[in-house]
Amino acid sequence: MNFLSNLLPQISFPPALKVPAGRRIELKSASEIETMRAASKIVATVLKEINEITKAGMTTADLDDYAEKRIREMGATPSFKGYHGFPASICASVNNEVVHGIPRKRKKIRSGDVVKIDTGAYYEGFHGDSCITIAVGKVKPDAQKLITAAEEALYAGIEQVKPGNTLMDIAGAIEDCVKANKFSVVEEFTGHGVGRNLHEEPAVFNFRTKQAPNVTLKPGMTLAIEPILNAGSQHTRTLSDRWTVVTLDRALSAQWEHTVLVTQSGYEILTDRTQV
Repeated sequence: MNFLSNLLPQISFPPALKVPAGRRIELKSASEIETMRAASKIVATVLKEINEITKAGMTTADLDDYAEKRIREMGATPSFKGYHGFPASICASVNNEVVHGIPRKRKKIRSGDVVKIDTGAYYEGFHGDSCITIAVGKVKPDAQKLITAAEEALYAGIEQVKPGNTLMDIAGAIEDCVKANKFSVVEEFTGHGVGRNLHEEPAVFNFRTKQAPNVTLKPGMTLAIEPILNAGSQHTRTLSDRWTVVTLDRALSAQWEHTVLVTQSGYEILTDRTQV
């Protein structure tokens, strides 16, 4: 789930630049990391299952019901439900919806749709957070290209995660990947630290900027890295529900996210769906 703009949907953009200075970045202990692994495994499991069951004819409310049921069955609570008033356990954003789509019983999924599912689980005091983009049925080649590029941008950023590198190393790798694929990166939203709180320091940008601290990565940091790519303009607007963000030009949008641990020598993807 994206940093700050979902906390205070009414504030002006770019929200990530409004982070109060001086907040401490938490380094997790070995026992805390184990708990985060468990929370993140729950998220990975739910998203893997949702990816497998999503099909045309279902509603986004169906997916939300499934996610909440599975999160609770595994002993956790949904991180998003009730979070600053958000009414659901997942964000379900379809096609030109960028982030924070509210699942609805009347929102039917169709073949060719690009569906972003973002969810989190709170387990024994810690959160895991991740997002996938699902190509439903047969999508157009341009849509598939966008989905693939967004995932490539995520992993380009993750590859920069190691002690001694900085947040701008992550941001630059993502930005370069987006530009190489001729898409735009949404600048109003960032990744974030994650752990005891769903959103923690630092803000993890998806583009180079001098307006944020260029934090050096250290072992024990846990980051939610989450680039968002638009097929057209980067510009967005928020709908009257004060949550759902859409592209201003109605072009498609895609997003991927992982919770990532900075290890002694590199990184560990805590929400890795291939490991569940």
